[in-house]
Amino acid sequence: MTETHSSEHHSLEIPVEAAEGLHARPAAELAQRASAFQADITVHAGERQADAKSVLALLSLGVDSGTRIRLEARGADASHAVRDLAGVIAPAYRAAE
Repeated sequence: MTETHSSEHHSLEIPVEAAEGLHARPAAELAQRASAFQADITVHAGERQADAKSVLALLSLGVDSGTRIRLEARGADASHAVRDLAGVIAPAYRAAE
């Protein structure tokens, strides 16, 4: 896992652990949890990116299991947002904290 941050910007690269990839259920959970944060949050998958607060945008990424994605947040609660959302995508990340 690669992590970078500044006072208002935080990003983390993690693998998608769900066997089905980032399909409807995890995308909906991710978007719902992302919506609770003030930060602007983006999910990057290769050259593609999506607003983490939009289920349809997340689904359009077509992310398969094992794909490495980058969570990027900008705003006052960016660090907390990235750590919380990483636990949705990669439960092993949450367990390691």
